[in-house]
Amino acid sequence: MSLVSDSREPTSPRNSPPERSSLSLFFHLPRNVYLLLFFTLGKGFQLSIANLSLPYYAHSLGYRPDFIGLFSAMPALGALIGAVPAGMLADRVGRKPVLLMTALLSPLFLAITGLLTAAPLLLACNLVQGLASTAYWVTNLPLLIESTTERQRVGVLALNSFLLLGIGALGNLLGGAIPGFVAGIVHASPASAIPLRWGVLVAASFTFIFGLPLWFLQEPKRAVQKGEERGEQTDHERNERQVAEVAVTANLPVTGKLPVLEPREKPSFILFGQLLLPDLVFTMGEGAVVALIQIYFVLRFHLLPGPLGIIFTISGLAGGIFSLTAPLFVKRWSKLRIVTTVQYLSAPLMVLIGFAPNMPLAIGGEYARSFMRTLIEPVYAAFAMEQVPSQRRGTLAGFYSVTWSIGFSIGPTVAGWLQTNVSLSMSFVFGACCLLLAPSLLLLFFGRKRDAR
Repeated sequence: MSLVSDSREPTSPRNSPPERSSLSLFFHLPRNVYLLLFFTLGKGFQLSIANLSLPYYAHSLGYRPDFIGLFSAMPALGALIGAVPAGMLADRVGRKPVLLMTALLSPLFLAITGLLTAAPLLLACNLVQGLASTAYWVTNLPLLIESTTERQRVGVLALNSFLLLGIGALGNLLGGAIPGFVAGIVHASPASAIPLRWGVLVAASFTFIFGLPLWFLQEPKRAVQKGEERGEQTDHERNERQVAEVAVTANLPVTGKLPVLEPREKPSFILFGQLLLPDLVFTMGEGAVVALIQIYFVLRFHLLPGPLGIIFTISGLAGGIFSLTAPLFVKRWSKLRIVTTVQYLSAPLMVLIGFAPNMPLAIGGEYARSFMRTLIEPVYAAFAMEQVPSQRRGTLAGFYSVTWSIGFSIGPTVAGWLQTNVSLSMSFVFGACCLLLAPSLLLLFFGRKRDAR
């Protein structure tokens, strides 16, 4: 079976469901999905406001880009430490309690971070905040995968990405407006510490408030059991069905299994390594740019929080809307082709942002990069989850959280050092190199699987 399979669920004429538009599928989803998407929306607001306010807050305290890069890497480092324990805890006590825990502890430590000024305390508290936040990344994707059919999956993941990165990007508008509003009250500059601190506190409140409905979440059964109860085909059953179809097409007798036509399954550690290594390289490149791009615009073009928030609100919202087109691209091209093409095209856009002679050109490059980045988010998630048996998807999600954590720890740290000791633009060159290497590794590992079909 090709690793790059169609996202639409195979059906027979006997049990085919009535055709529905992609939009109508969003109105026929389990309650768990709506609760998870609602929390994702709050998480998107929190991330966008915090990503805008926290680096600017550290800058207002007088810290340089090398420290800000290290400070920005702390949540990812905390997630690296906590990803595997959080996944093991979720397997032991259930995913709902772990998700509730992150909905309470993450905003608490984010608020504390916004009240601190000393460098060691800032680093330590941001580290713990990332440690508490990692449970969201470990549990959200498996819960969405287990709560949807294969036909719904890409659409739901696209909607999740849209809420997180698109609608959530409106938080940039709030993150830019809050310091200006508070500055008018306290008669201070919007770029000073007190107004920016209020932006961090508002970011923390979004995660707490939007996490309250999670108390109504029902703990789902594991994907294998759920699929058997609904009468859906497992991955192994689909493999056998497709092998039988090949045999019929080739006028071969279909008697039980056909081991000659069925590809040999890779050992888990090899398959996991082939999936995780490209993602690690990709997140290093993304972390080098995304974690510090707001402070880059501040240092390069001397922007205040208000204009900065407007720029990244438009970027995130437009990119999030564009991510909803992911199912249309999947119907036309393979998931692997979409992911690798977008990553190759994103590399020169990073260089364009870093060396743009004026702000409009830099903004245009950032918008184009954001559009393509949000497009492949749900496509790559579906592609990765389809490569492993359903009972291993939770483990894979945990390891992806680890690679994300490592990438977003190394990437911002390297970028901050480059911006301080070399030039502001060199961090974008580093990110572009990573985005050229990542798709090359994906094609090396999975590019030939299409021919094996």
